[in-house]
Amino acid sequence: MFQTRVNSDAPISTFMNTNASEEPPQWNSEAMFQLPPWGEPLIVLTILVGAMIATRTRGFQVSDRPHKNRLSILDKPRCTESVTQFLSYDPRSEDGEQDAISASSHQWKKRYCFGMVIWTPNTSRFAGNLHSRVMQRFPFLVEMFYWIFTYFFYRMTKLVSQTVFSKTGIWDVALQNGLRALEIEQSSWLSFLFPWTEHDVQRWFMHGHQSSLTALNRFYALAHIPGTVGFIAWYYYSAPSHSAFATVRRTLTLTNLLAFVIFTFYPCMPPRLLPPEYGFVDSVRRDNAQSIWMSGNYVNSLAAMPSMHFGYSFCIGCALLHHAGIFQRTLEMGDSRKTTCWKLWYLALALAYPLCVLAAIIATANHYWLDALAAVVVACAAFLCNRVFLMLLPVEDLLYWSLRMEKPTPSTGEQFRGRRGLI
Repeated sequence: MFQTRVNSDAPISTFMNTNASEEPPQWNSEAMFQLPPWGEPLIVLTILVGAMIATRTRGFQVSDRPHKNRLSILDKPRCTESVTQFLSYDPRSEDGEQDAISASSHQWKKRYCFGMVIWTPNTSRFAGNLHSRVMQRFPFLVEMFYWIFTYFFYRMTKLVSQTVFSKTGIWDVALQNGLRALEIEQSSWLSFLFPWTEHDVQRWFMHGHQSSLTALNRFYALAHIPGTVGFIAWYYYSAPSHSAFATVRRTLTLTNLLAFVIFTFYPCMPPRLLPPEYGFVDSVRRDNAQSIWMSGNYVNSLAAMPSMHFGYSFCIGCALLHHAGIFQRTLEMGDSRKTTCWKLWYLALALAYPLCVLAAIIATANHYWLDALAAVVVACAAFLCNRVFLMLLPVEDLLYWSLRMEKPTPSTGEQFRGRRGLI
């Protein structure tokens, strides 16, 4: 299928120049379809608005005014009241604990941060405010705001990185780091993990499989932002509990932040931007298939390591594998037993999606194999440390207090369970 490595001990420049000396392939394929500039934003907006409507809180209207004796879901009931009415299927707070105190007196919440007890304001007094009622009607809005905030941080990585490397020159540093990635793949003890080079993979597609490469070009653009947003929307709708969803969301967010730090202090040039003598073709731009989200002055084009395309897809694949329940002996709270067909379907998606993304990032010369490996390491570290975000709950409480808003009760999975597990 692919040409295997010629000489793993040869220097990078020698190996790449040998391949580049061959006649470069001609790009003859035509784009499958051309999205207008507003196409991707419209897709993302449609997904978000659709998820917001599909996961709205049933039986609650924005015009409804809360009763004075209404208790916040984060409040601890009085000792004379039954606790079970607050724990119907799943604790609603992300830390799995309902640790606040009676809303009737609006006493402060007890939070834990770095082993210390912190008391934060109880926002239940703001439940009657208009924006609180809107958020309670459409609780998915919270997730939308979180991801907009994360995207803003990504857009800042280019500016920070340019400032850090203002004296040495970020382009030269990124070039050396990109060449070092090739050297590690071909000459280090890790070379057994990479039986084919990125150059081999792209040339296989360029010679006789350009239609497949054209499809991968479009998939590369649509899989990252629209695909991930679509998964977040779907999992909020179908997750067995908000705790399960919050774990996935925290893992994705921490994967983002860890990658942003690496982007900033370790710029890495993708194969497509290497000098022409290295033989790579920027097929995505040849097809005019680049994502609107990955263009503009604030996009960090020297952020190959780690691959966030594969990092996202790896996290999504693991979440789908867990959702399939194949390896679960007992059902978690709020979950329902799936048929064999559904298990196989989720298993197939869990394997196919990351593999397709891996093929896309290598064939389009946007990433090295090592970028994907680094993404797996970062994603695993993010999963193991995802609960570190719970230390920010006091900050979240203060934010809601400053906005005079009560945090909405999540509606995660309610519609899915209401349909008995049917989409």
